[in-house]
Amino acid sequence: MKIAVTAASGQLGAAIVEAVIEHTSKESVIALARTPEKASHLGVEVRQGDYNDIVQLEQSLQGVDSLLIVSGMDAPEKRIGQHRNVINAAKRAGVKKLVYTSVQGAEEGTAFSPVIQSNRQTEQDIRESGLDWVIGRNGIYIEPDIEYIDSYKKLGGVFNCAEDGKCGYTTRSELGYAYARMLTEDKHNGEMYNLHGEAITQAQLTEYMNVAFGTDLVFKSMSVEEYKQDRIAELGDFIGTVIAGIYQGIREGKSDNPSHYAQAAGREHVSWQDYFSSLKS
Repeated sequence: MKIAVTAASGQLGAAIVEAVIEHTSKESVIALARTPEKASHLGVEVRQGDYNDIVQLEQSLQGVDSLLIVSGMDAPEKRIGQHRNVINAAKRAGVKKLVYTSVQGAEEGTAFSPVIQSNRQTEQDIRESGLDWVIGRNGIYIEPDIEYIDSYKKLGGVFNCAEDGKCGYTTRSELGYAYARMLTEDKHNGEMYNLHGEAITQAQLTEYMNVAFGTDLVFKSMSVEEYKQDRIAELGDFIGTVIAGIYQGIREGKSDNPSHYAQAAGREHVSWQDYFSSLKS
């Protein structure tokens, strides 16, 4: 079986490639990347994979049995057509199975909702493709909070608009583990899985970081509009608004969903106590 992974030069794509290698072999995996040299470190065959070029995609997908489609990073209105390019190229190339990395979140009412809506349309397109399919709806990555620890230290705490809403966080490596099995095991065909660990509040996340990093951070919530302006000031209008929308969704309970991680992966998601203990060690 040949398994291809799109956007393999990105962090999630690379994590999935590495997990599939561990589950199968290097010879079984093909990495697709818009800039192939950026994925050369993965140690597998790398082919061109630009979501905007359907002819190129069809050529790159020759001989592929199962294809993992990482959701694109372009503006929501562009993603639907780009994802359709990948789906149609896969059908023309004879791919038998599609696996899609979708996302959880508020489907309406936040600045992140257009992204969710574009993903839902791609989910529908994949279900109607005529191919075997599996869809994962990813929880929110916990790694950005870990990478932001120095900034949290300078601020003295974690400040956003999530209030006491719970968030089903996950890690890229845990997602990679689950997707490797979703790609290779037929029992998952036709299933849609929420992929995340135990849902926790921002106060709990803050305490976990305190234990792991020896800090004395506090969590303080602010209004959605205050947080939006704070994020725009640091990250610019588009990204800042989207980030605020994600945390608004957490505030409104849209990231606190049942987890199907164990069904997808064949084991439980790593516990946050174990995860943060590993960071401490």
